[in-house]
Amino acid sequence: MSSVFLEARQRAFVEQFEVIPDPHERLAAIVAHKPRLAPLPAAAKTDANLVPGCSSRVWLTGFVAENACHFQTESESPLVRGLVGLLCELYEGAPPGEVVGFEPEIFDKLEISKNLSPTRLNGLASVQNVIRQLARGA
Repeated sequence: MSSVFLEARQRAFVEQFEVIPDPHERLAAIVAHKPRLAPLPAAAKTDANLVPGCSSRVWLTGFVAENACHFQTESESPLVRGLVGLLCELYEGAPPGEVVGFEPEIFDKLEISKNLSPTRLNGLASVQNVIRQLARGA
C-alpha cells in the first residue's frame, strides 16, 4: 500500500539528515535528534511492552485515536533510542492501514543501514513488526 503521507514524511526526514555528508555523522545526528513523541511513562516499562529480538531493551506502546497511530518508546541504549524514536516519529499520526502497509527506507536512503550490525538491523525489524501489530490491533 502506498502512502502519500508516509512517503512525504520519510522524504522530509531524509532531506533533514542527508545534508550531513558523512553517514557516521548522520547516525550521530539521529541519536541526538529528539523525536516529537509523547514520553513513555515509567509505568509502561513492563515486560509486556518490551520489543522481542532487540539486543538493548526497547519498550514500545501505541494506540489509535481518530484514525491516527500514536507511539511512545524508550530504550536503554542512546543509539537504539535514536533509531527507534525516528522510526516511531515517521509513523506518528498516520492511519493504521498506511502504517501496516508502508515499508520504510529511511535508514537505507541515509546510508545508515550498512553501518549497523546485523543484531541492530534485526532489532529494528522487530520494532517494525511491533509497530505494525499495534496498528493492526486498532
